[in-house]
Amino acid sequence: DLPCELHSWRQMAEYSPEMRQFACILHLYHIKAYDNLRKIFPLPHPYSLTKQVCIYFWLSNSEAAAGFSNGIFLRLQEKVERGDQAYRCCAVMLQDMSLQKQQEWDPQTRRLTGFVDLGAGILDADEAPLASEVIILMAVGISSPWTAPLGYFFVSSTTGRLLAQLLRQTINKLNNIGITVLAVTSGASARGAETARALGIRIDPERIRCTFQHPPGSAHSITYFFDVCHALQLIRNALQCFQKVQWLSDTMWWQHVVELAALQEQRVLEPCSPKSGRSRSKESYHLKVNLATPLFSEGVADALEHLQNLGLGSFRNCSGTVRFVRLMSSLCDVFYGRGPYGKGLKNPLLAGNYTKISNLFNEAKSFFVTLTDSMGRYIIKSKRKLGFLSFLLNAESLKWLYSNYMCPEGIPSHHLRTYAFSLDPLELFLRALQQACGSSRNPTCSVFQAAYHKLLASCSLSPGSPHGSGLGNASSSDVSLSRRRDPTLGSVRAQYNPARGRAVAVGFPFCAGLLLRSSPLSNALTDPSLGTRSIACAAGFVAEQLACDWQCEACLAALFESDESRLRCRSVLYVKKLGGVSLPSASVYHITSVLEQVLNWCGKGGDGDKNTELWRLSLEQKVFQELLGESPLFPTLTNHFFDGELSINNHYTILIKEIARCYLNIRTNLAQHLNLKYPCGRHRLKRLKGKHLLLSPLGSCQLSQTHMGS
Repeated sequence: DLPCELHSWRQMAEYSPEMRQFACILHLYHIKAYDNLRKIFPLPHPYSLTKQVCIYFWLSNSEAAAGFSNGIFLRLQEKVERGDQAYRCCAVMLQDMSLQKQQEWDPQTRRLTGFVDLGAGILDADEAPLASEVIILMAVGISSPWTAPLGYFFVSSTTGRLLAQLLRQTINKLNNIGITVLAVTSGASARGAETARALGIRIDPERIRCTFQHPPGSAHSITYFFDVCHALQLIRNALQCFQKVQWLSDTMWWQHVVELAALQEQRVLEPCSPKSGRSRSKESYHLKVNLATPLFSEGVADALEHLQNLGLGSFRNCSGTVRFVRLMSSLCDVFYGRGPYGKGLKNPLLAGNYTKISNLFNEAKSFFVTLTDSMGRYIIKSKRKLGFLSFLLNAESLKWLYSNYMCPEGIPSHHLRTYAFSLDPLELFLRALQQACGSSRNPTCSVFQAAYHKLLASCSLSPGSPHGSGLGNASSSDVSLSRRRDPTLGSVRAQYNPARGRAVAVGFPFCAGLLLRSSPLSNALTDPSLGTRSIACAAGFVAEQLACDWQCEACLAALFESDESRLRCRSVLYVKKLGGVSLPSASVYHITSVLEQVLNWCGKGGDGDKNTELWRLSLEQKVFQELLGESPLFPTLTNHFFDGELSINNHYTILIKEIARCYLNIRTNLAQHLNLKYPCGRHRLKRLKGKHLLLSPLGSCQLSQTHMGS
């Protein structure tokens, strides 16, 4: 469809759609070929600001079509023109998503879809390639938590050079509306490394170049970051392959981490004083591993030290492992600073904490460059080096940003949200896209476009708004936790023992029979009132059930009544048990008590349909109404709740909602639990007020006491 004669190109008053497609594809896929062809044909300059002959203008579309989203850029421009300083600087990130290769007929446009589309129009032809991937771009505020999905591109294959050209066009388009791009983030992968090199980044520990110029040859520099979560996974893979790494006089053994993850729940007997009058066998704590603990965290380091102090043979000489884990934990804290209310290294990068962070980066560099395997070969030069190099590059980029955008006077940014340099905001948007696409794991082009259009319609660009980028009720702290769930103690256990990698909650209700001193729930579990005792058992079951899937280490620990006098970290818990029941925390018990009250009240209101979603939602609403004005729940998590954005939809509300839903599922689907096989005797059925059945664990408690006493 293209005119082949040179005079035909020169005599054109404007470029035809076919010419625009050709120019855009050639420019994105091979910039050198494009530059050479410009010497012959009158192709536009790649960074021309004239809309009629501008590459990024040709790649732009209205509504939710492939290419740059014009509506988003217009709204960003309005905010800049109003003088909103939060939108003057941003970071840009990109990520790809797999598609199902399939041709589909669109009855509205009367055209076939499913082909490659870079924004200049679909390549609709019999020999045109079908799209197998979609590339999504997003802008994120550095000093303010706003996000903006900038557009997407359907491609048949992705290369680092293509991604680099898309990034340059994105930066050019943002610069044209008055937004300065300070950083670019990609995944820590082979494709991400290729993208970085195509932009001019040098990933060499001895000569790291963390910035590239845009436009090429200009004075403006932009930093490059690799996603921290991806880098952590690569380091985990390296440790698994090498099994041990050495530096100077210390050694990090991967087996220590494996032994910690595989540690089984163990009963710890408490010595009783003569005054207590109780037998030793009735005093019971259970040591258990919190499988939601991130692999590279302070909690894992504390747990290893604690188990070493207990004299367990598997954890002897683990000081080197502890030091390695602590260093990685500190680096993670630096790169996950979200808001101005973080604690310690989780604070945003400020003038007051730069020296501490800079010293940490220097320590990490001297640490990484001296790491060797068992044969004495340097890890930083091995085939497992990318994870370590990613942290070194990120450290240099962060120091460069501080020196150039925070130290000079007149710079609008007073602090840097290091969270903006991870892929978490984009991953959250991709999760929302997957949910909007329905059950299709790899959606077709048309399904993806419909989902993107739906999310774009709810995008407000407001800082801190849960609907800021069309994300509904999702929380960015949750996606961070879910993405960091891969390198956790639970994932390590699953790799080495798949049958026990995922905890399975036992049947409801638990058996209760032992008494513990100083336990606030002991009276509840032995209360003469059948209802109180059953609620306490149900609360313990709810805690165990949520612990199977909960992704947050701190929140999981807060579900149980634990002995914190022994160990104040949350990776290893001393959970109190009465027979077979794990004692829930006082907050979990209080919530379930309120839930039971609400159920009793609602049970007096008639025999309507109580299995509908609307009825369940109304119950949850009544529970929140009852909890308003009560004493604060989960007091140990006060600081944790404010680690992320200041949003009402943080872990506090999510935790209450999940406890409520789990308990309501038990109570409204009680019939299915009656068929469970219980480990201790039969349960008697009793009817309480409000026409609700509860299981009585009385018989099982007596059997449990007899068995445990023997």
